[in-house]
Amino acid sequence: MGTDPGLRRLALGTLLAAYPGPVPPGWAVDLVAEGLAGHTLFGTNVHDPAQVAASTAALRAARPDVLVAIDEEGGDVTRLAHATGSPYPGNAALGAVDDPALTGRVYAAIGAELAALGITVDLAPTVDVNTADENPVIGTRSFGADPARVAVHSAAAVAGLQSTGVAACAKHFPGHGATVADSHHELPTVEASPAVLHERDLPPFAAVVDAGVASIMTAHIRVPALTGAGPATFSRAVLVDLLRRELGFTGAVITDALEMKGAALAAGGVGPAAVLALAAGADLLCIGARVDAGLVERVAAEIVAALRDGRLDRARVEQAAGRAAALAAGTRAAALAAATRAAGPSPITPTDLGYAAARRAVRVEGDVAGLGRPLVVRLDAATTIAQGRVPWGLGPHLAGSEEILVPAAEADAAALRARAGERPIVLVGRHLHRLPGGAALVDALAAAHPVVVVEMGWPGRWRPAGARAFVTTYGASHANGRAAAQALGLTP
Repeated sequence: MGTDPGLRRLALGTLLAAYPGPVPPGWAVDLVAEGLAGHTLFGTNVHDPAQVAASTAALRAARPDVLVAIDEEGGDVTRLAHATGSPYPGNAALGAVDDPALTGRVYAAIGAELAALGITVDLAPTVDVNTADENPVIGTRSFGADPARVAVHSAAAVAGLQSTGVAACAKHFPGHGATVADSHHELPTVEASPAVLHERDLPPFAAVVDAGVASIMTAHIRVPALTGAGPATFSRAVLVDLLRRELGFTGAVITDALEMKGAALAAGGVGPAAVLALAAGADLLCIGARVDAGLVERVAAEIVAALRDGRLDRARVEQAAGRAAALAAGTRAAALAAATRAAGPSPITPTDLGYAAARRAVRVEGDVAGLGRPLVVRLDAATTIAQGRVPWGLGPHLAGSEEILVPAAEADAAALRARAGERPIVLVGRHLHRLPGGAALVDALAAAHPVVVVEMGWPGRWRPAGARAFVTTYGASHANGRAAAQALGLTP
């Protein structure tokens, strides 16, 4: 039996695909013309502003209301600045400053850049309450560990972003902040009662719904009290009963990437995951980053097969495609305006907003005066899939100080002391206490040498005993790195 063109187009209208490289290939453009809801841009799609604007213009030429999404959170998760690091601090730094007006201005600045490039949906902000210090995937992407503070800043971020015409997508519902596993690699479990979720995880989502957020992203996490054995992405109790009926959300529900192990393994593949997510109440299905024409067609064919065999109700899929189309319609005016601006020179110019915000977030415990030209040691460690390989650290901001990169597993205190000689050591890391041997290295260095520790990850409650000073940046963006170097007196 051949594929029904009408059902295929209906299925495509629920899919957010992706493509490799800086130029949309023919198949990616053709699928948009055939009804694909849109594409997500990743770092591999971004070379420079003019190139990105040309790419989005090519997609709009296929269909004016195409959705073009991106994960541009600022801070540690950036696609536009993946080659250098973001000029904005992330949510943890903004939460530490605790100036909601500043949060709104930062997100408005991010939104203005996206709108100028023809990007219509920002898969941000992260509104998870990071209550687990050992959380491997949220951390500095969160505004903090206090639900009330996170709620205020989440609403401010949504208002700032959407003031530019770019749709916000609050994530990850019903809350990824209490996990100690990464849903890119497995299905995390959150053992929490509905009462705990209402007190701890849901206030920021209620706040962004009240602020008019255009879309909300699901979490590939298991909350047994609500989802049973499967992830929230496949749970009607979460997406319909809780999000729609209780919180009153009327916008588009977007899934986190279905290629992630937290969804694909639970369903038996991306195609079956798409069917389960639609049945549960999701509207727009983010396939992931590693996408080609064949994968899109297989997912669409699985949805069509499910419509034919009764696993999916046609009215449910039409509702989902309708919400995706409504999201696109709400952003089309901004995209049309961006097309006009993109015809001339790029309007994007660097500002000091993000750098000033990052300086306000730095916290110094101890004495950092008179460091001179220390030996700066950056402990290298693995990054998450969400972060990617984005440059970080103090290196670009140093004036005359030597910086060396040392793999965390190979760091030797005696060798570092010998390398430093009479110079103090500035030890820079992300989640230092979680790195294998990280805390022991700090102790060994501090026992016989002046050491300043710079924490550019989630600081938690750990503090290095014996260190001359402990500096916290609440993030590792380019702006955070400059702010730390300035606080230490190491910049020009």
